[in-house]
Amino acid sequence: MTTTSERVADSRTRQVSQRISQSVFDGSRLRVVLLVDVHDGAQQQFLEAYEQLCNQVASVPGHVSDQLCQSIENPSQWLITSEWESAPPFLTWVNSEEHVRMVQPLHSCVRDTRSLRFHVVRETGGPAVEADAGSRRLQTAPRIGDGVIRHALTFTVKPGSEQTVAGILADYASPEPKVDDTTALIRTSLFMHGNRVVRAIEVRGDLLAALRHVARQPEVRAVEEAINPYLEQDRDLNDGDSARVFFTRAALPAVHHVTAGQESPVTERHALYYPARDGRGMRLAELLAEQDAAAADDTGNPVLRSTIFQRDDVVVRLVDLRGGSDADPASVLGLGDRARTAELPELIDTAALGADASVLREGASARLLTLARMDLITDRRAPGV
Repeated sequence: MTTTSERVADSRTRQVSQRISQSVFDGSRLRVVLLVDVHDGAQQQFLEAYEQLCNQVASVPGHVSDQLCQSIENPSQWLITSEWESAPPFLTWVNSEEHVRMVQPLHSCVRDTRSLRFHVVRETGGPAVEADAGSRRLQTAPRIGDGVIRHALTFTVKPGSEQTVAGILADYASPEPKVDDTTALIRTSLFMHGNRVVRAIEVRGDLLAALRHVARQPEVRAVEEAINPYLEQDRDLNDGDSARVFFTRAALPAVHHVTAGQESPVTERHALYYPARDGRGMRLAELLAEQDAAAADDTGNPVLRSTIFQRDDVVVRLVDLRGGSDADPASVLGLGDRARTAELPELIDTAALGADASVLREGASARLLTLARMDLITDRRAPGV
């Protein structure tokens, strides 16, 4: 069992670097809070759907427990909390097709939901709880953030339509950045790699409020309608269930972010695509996160900021660079320490990049960077950012 002095020492060590503002890979327990607004009169239907879902979730690897609560003031408001051994198994499950199928029965009785995810930092409750906490992992020190939430969406378009889609996505009027007094759009960056589209957004405030704000803008809705015929996954934005399923599958959560050193007056933004082998996406994202965390203390590293997004076998790394992207290809790729990347051939699907395993060998970083780099379609910042 870790002693108090060891925990304090580790905490001090963790606080020396105040650069990492987000990571799901610290190994601590995860608490998930789901706020649910149920349609009037549908409480019993919701309860039955939840019990069915609860029985299925109990067998998901990494799941510890869950609890369902109903408001004492408004019977339409419910709260679901669940505990997980760590964030990665939860994210693997919540971003899976299995999860999409599991929650389908809830859609007809739920008006609105909001999901919040937290690492457990401290825990109280007497000797029994403290003893149990000693054997379960807690986040040892608070992370330092910058107030910005990072999220992305990804989807594929029909082969042959790439240029048409790129033209549509590049040509639209930016929505009003201010959502309300506490929420604003900071930056939207859109990239393509072959027929895969990635839209990364940065929000200050409430992410869900920002996404809803953007969806309501007529100029954004017009662009979404214009690309509908070219999507590989059909969607009907006038059908709530169709739109919900599409955007659930398109969600590309940020699993790690690091900002290194002082702000540079001149930066370039790039996105890199790392297709993972079947079932290895989370481990590939973790490996890249380890590399970025280690490189953050290297003042000669060209990467100022790096954000890693992952869902299933899609891993995307968004980087802001000091200067050009070709000066140090290995560092730009996040693969500067070759001793840490021996397992890359087991993780990256090089065939999806149109190459063979030789592209992962030491000395081939420039070629891998060329293959992984996504095409920038548009990068828009809010005024004053």
